[in-house]
Formats: sequence, structure tokens, C-alpha cells
Amino acid sequence: MYRERSRSCLETAVQLLSRRDHGRAELFRKLLTKGFAEDEVSHAIQSCEQHGYLDDTRYVQGMIRHHIAKGHGELRIQQTLKQKQIDETVVAEQLALTDVDWFELARSTAERKFGEQITTKDPKVYAKQVRFLQYRGFNFEQIQYALDSRDQ
Repeated sequence: MYRERSRSCLETAVQLLSRRDHGRAELFRKLLTKGFAEDEVSHAIQSCEQHGYLDDTRYVQGMIRHHIAKGHGELRIQQTLKQKQIDETVVAEQLALTDVDWFELARSTAERKFGEQITTKDPKVYAKQVRFLQYRGFNFEQIQYALDSRDQ
């Protein structure tokens, strides 16, 4: 594989981390694709962790904030972070520390998407709204709350 020889693996890792936070596995994969050897990458990642440049907990906190702002539920956040190979215990701990009312987030997400059209009267419309909220990562109780709270 070709890679630019003027920049070391550690310098490349720091450059990537200066743009945005990365998870450990994501950074490892990126550095490998840039042509660095596994032992170089492992050393660079270890060095970044020791200096505090790379921190999966901080990365998870940022991802949670990002997804909440987009109106995503707990299940979607967990799935996304699982795909990024983040330790599930770190994700669970950080989600538990998050001060979010998932029911209200589901309701506000539904209102933002459907506005005044939130209704349970038409089964086809209701099913479409349920699918949308499921895709966004809300569980069925949260979805029911979000869609039924408008009828009261």
C-alpha cells in the first residue's frame, strides 16, 4: 500500500483526532487503511490514549449529545455505537448518566416530523409514524406515548 512517508503514524493519528473525536477501533481502522503497520498503529493509539487525545468515553458522550440533538432514541444510539465497536458497558454507563426524558424526546421528534398530523385515527398514517419512530430508535412504550399524548 502507498502512504506518504513524511508523516509518522502518531502524527497522522493526532491530525485525525484534531479534526474530530474518534473511537479507538475507528482510528485503528483508519490508520491501517493509510498503510501503517499494525504494530505502529497500536503504538500510536496507545500513545494517544496516554496523552488524552483518544478517549472512548468522551467520544461516546459526544455521540450521545449529537444523536439526541438529531432526535434519535436510545436504541439507535446503542446500535450506532455498537457498529463503531465501542464497548457496550461504556455506552450503557454513559446513557445511564444522560439526563434525557426519552418519552418527551420521542414526542418532540414526532411533532417535529409530523406537526399537527399526529393522529391515531388512520391506521396507515399511524403505522407510518410508528415505523419512523422505530427507525429513530425509540421503543414501543415511548412511541405509544409520543403518538397517543396528542389525543388527550
